[in-house]
Amino acid sequence: MFKTNTTQKVHYTLRIASALCFMGHGIFGVITRPVWCNYFAVFGIDHALSYQLMPVLGYVDIFFGLLILFYPVRAVVFWLVIWGFITALLRPLSGEPFPEFLERFGNFGAPLALLIISGGMKGNIKNWLSPIKTKRSITKKQLSELMIVLRLVIFFLLLGHGLLNVMGKKNLLDEYSMLGFIAPAETAMMIGLFEIVAAITVFIRPLRQLILLLFLWKMTSELFYPKYEIFEWIERSGSYGSILALWFALDLISVHEIKSIPFKIYNYAQSVSLTFKNRS
Repeated sequence: MFKTNTTQKVHYTLRIASALCFMGHGIFGVITRPVWCNYFAVFGIDHALSYQLMPVLGYVDIFFGLLILFYPVRAVVFWLVIWGFITALLRPLSGEPFPEFLERFGNFGAPLALLIISGGMKGNIKNWLSPIKTKRSITKKQLSELMIVLRLVIFFLLLGHGLLNVMGKKNLLDEYSMLGFIAPAETAMMIGLFEIVAAITVFIRPLRQLILLLFLWKMTSELFYPKYEIFEWIERSGSYGSILALWFALDLISVHEIKSIPFKIYNYAQSVSLTFKNRS
């Protein structure tokens, strides 16, 4: 068992991040963000009905966000994993570049990580409808699963944002122009390459110094979004929260215990295969 207040820090980081992410997303529904019409169109819903549904879904998101913050029902956290995945996937399904989906891995990755350190969705209906309790310790298996999920989440969200920079996403170019960069396209390329390299580094071997740098980088850079600045910043809390949670989680293990994800997955697959062989 790993006993330390660090476990509680991971819990509250993921919990607050998940709550803010969905409250930020809900705000966009309440203010009826026009681009959402594209996502409703995936289901064949026209503009008129889309604008009627946006506030409804927005208030539901805000309610669930507040629920996670003050009374984190396990089933609600699980639903937000599913809902976060669906809303992120609607980006490429509506015609946007696939990296838009990758960049939003934090939206469903943060509540998924929260479920992992809270025991998952095991048990009966009563357990599903009960609030998640803050634990002072987690098992070695939970820690291993948490590390894998957080590293994958951070890898994909950095990779997605990096690719959008390399592709020259208009909103990012506008942001760099607003900040005074003379050559926004070249700036986007350099930032994109930096984020892609950082993503690969986190995937292979996360270093606490780099994780802290990435946390500060994401927290700061998202403040300068050309439109809806504060709401965009709040909605991306899943990204910051996942990065900060990994920074805390790394304090639970020594450097020598940090193995590459491919090696961990290979070991897990081998153990599963051995289990089935023993049963047959």
